[in-house]
Amino acid sequence: MTAPASAHPSLSVLESVRCLDCGAVYSKPSGGGTPKQNPGCPDCGYLGWISTAVPLTSSFERRRSAAGPQPGRHAQSG
Repeated sequence: MTAPASAHPSLSVLESVRCLDCGAVYSKPSGGGTPKQNPGCPDCGYLGWISTAVPLTSSFERRRSAAGPQPGRHAQSG
């Protein structure tokens, strides 16, 4: 005799990801899903992420300053 499908536990495969805004590492369902099942970063709420399996390079790292945003490359002091 087979148990009904609802009697079996539901399992999800999780993967570790890094928030593209604050850099926090957290787990999320690897198959995607709705925002209820797969919310954004638990620290800042941002929805952008990258797998921790992808090595970070300087092009992925966000440049931050305690003094605030950096001026653009072509900004001129006035």
